Amino acid sequence: MQKYLSILLILMLAVACGGGSTNSDKAEKPLLTVTIEPQRYFLEQLAGEDYRINTLVPPGTSPETYEPSPSVMIDLGKSAIYFRVGDLGFEKVWSARLAENNADVKIVDCSAGIELMAGVSHDHDHVHGDHAGHTDHSGQDHSPGVLDPHVWSSPRAMRIFARNMLDALVKANPGRAEFYRENHRLLSDKIDVVDSTLTALLNDAASHSFIIYHPALSYLARDYGLRQHSIEFEGKNPSPAQLKELVDLARQEEINTLFVQRGFDLKNGEVIAREVGAELFEIDPLRYEWDEELIRIATILSRQRDE
Repeated sequence: MQKYLSILLILMLAVACGGGSTNSDKAEKPLLTVTIEPQRYFLEQLAGEDYRINTLVPPGTSPETYEPSPSVMIDLGKSAIYFRVGDLGFEKVWSARLAENNADVKIVDCSAGIELMAGVSHDHDHVHGDHAGHTDHSGQDHSPGVLDPHVWSSPRAMRIFARNMLDALVKANPGRAEFYRENHRLLSDKIDVVDSTLTALLNDAASHSFIIYHPALSYLARDYGLRQHSIEFEGKNPSPAQLKELVDLARQEEINTLFVQRGFDLKNGEVIAREVGAELFEIDPLRYEWDEELIRIATILSRQRDE
């Protein structure tokens, strides 16, 4: 009996020591911060277990209107690297403050090198053009200096995005460069699969137009020959006259797909859907499972080929 008790005590000590080591290792890992969950999807696959990764914008929260709390900014200041999307919502202002107050935090613009589109101030005068798949159908203002940050809606843009993340990791930890490069190769294969899947789904879709509450799929539309029309007007709910204009446009283009992002009001989407006989779908472009959500969106759009 004494022999069994001794063995049990040794096992318990081994588990305790092992658990303590794991917690200590975790606590000692450097911290990386990203703005949104799709970034965490990419960074976790690149960095493996080398870092802890923190996301600033909680799920279900709009990054356009999010204001980080003081505690969030304190955690951000502890990061080795802050990977910002580009100029999404608060990023530009808070990145400048971070640079002033926490000079040791490396700030990486993940959208550097991506051909950015005109931005998110909406102007429905643009939606009547005839340029399929181009920004004139996004319902957005083409004013100089206003850029659309939603690059993660296109796998083709995200190839550059992922490369920017890789370069920052290699520079920060050159001893692990080959590990990060191999992870990047595997991630690039996944991006290619998503790209080819979207191409196959969308090429033969009967309609290439859709309506969305907030224009977060501009890069998807540009890169896959689609037309995006937004319900929002200059960042606000549309007036009755603007809603009527959108309904008329939906009938003209025979649109039967409306998207409303998670956390946004469904009411205006429901009104338009009833008026034009379209189906309304709730989507989550900020979902961590970036690949699954894009394929789901493309599958919804591709269903029109059978109608």
